[in-house]
Amino acid sequence: EGPEGIKIALENGVDTIEHGGKPTDNTASLFKEKGAALVATLSPALPYSIMDPSISHVDEIGQINGKALFEHMLECIKICRANGIPVGLGTDVGCPYTTHYDMWRELYWYHKFIGVSTNECIYSATCLNAKLIGIDNEVGTIEKGKSADFIILTKNPLDDLTVLRNPDCVYFRGSKVI
Repeated sequence: EGPEGIKIALENGVDTIEHGGKPTDNTASLFKEKGAALVATLSPALPYSIMDPSISHVDEIGQINGKALFEHMLECIKICRANGIPVGLGTDVGCPYTTHYDMWRELYWYHKFIGVSTNECIYSATCLNAKLIGIDNEVGTIEKGKSADFIILTKNPLDDLTVLRNPDCVYFRGSKVI
């Protein structure tokens, strides 16, 4: 998450930087030179930066650090987007208030804090994420020959991303699981 860690990781050929962090003057050029992408994870920093400490149980130092980290992540995302660097979306399961079921929040925060369209948020979390990890020939879009993994919603997520929180049906490999 720190500038030096990002620099070292990119210089040594990682494909993606998870989370993001304080960018430096050459962060964008390193991403481009190495063909790397950013996978944003905004949810873990938010409890530390915006929740009331009486709820989050974060001390003053934790809250200051959380706010700084969140702002650095936003800055890194904006720099990557401005320079044509792919930005996927992920979570950091295991952090307080972040579970396996919270991916919808990443889309919501990406839209809210970066101003990305709801359509692009969904694309980033599905098709782009599949491309970033090299399985876009199997998942990421609904096409013949791919794994039929999808959800059914009664409301349109393009109008309100929070509807992703409670899908009506979940299909995995073409079979209804919920």
